[in-house]
Amino acid sequence: MIKEFIQGLLITLKYLGPGHTTTVQYPRKGHRLQPSDRFRGLHRLVPDHDREKCVACYLCPTVCPAKCITVESAENEKGEKYPKVYKIDLLRCIFCGYCVEACPVEAIEMTGDYELANYHRDDFTFDKKRLVR
Repeated sequence: MIKEFIQGLLITLKYLGPGHTTTVQYPRKGHRLQPSDRFRGLHRLVPDHDREKCVACYLCPTVCPAKCITVESAENEKGEKYPKVYKIDLLRCIFCGYCVEACPVEAIEMTGDYELANYHRDDFTFDKKRLVR
């Protein structure tokens, strides 16, 4: 029993030495984390020529379990629906990705942006202007 204890302790001590760190020294320059391809970060409305691809079908706010998406539709001169108002409250969002899965025209996607800290609550409400990038 003591032999196994000493072997385990030696493994632990080996990883405590220099060069065996598992901690990323973030936010130092050059230490930005690279998220996986499946990471769900900040939302983005996909642009399409002169406007966003969204057709204001209301599926994203319908499937959202946190009810953090607000959409108000309007029609342009061609009779096409578009979102006059599109807001996402990131303080309520749980980053589940249901809005992305429900969109029939693939107008919304989740990026790898994870640096979302702010000092004011109003900065966490992303409107259409901030989401189209």
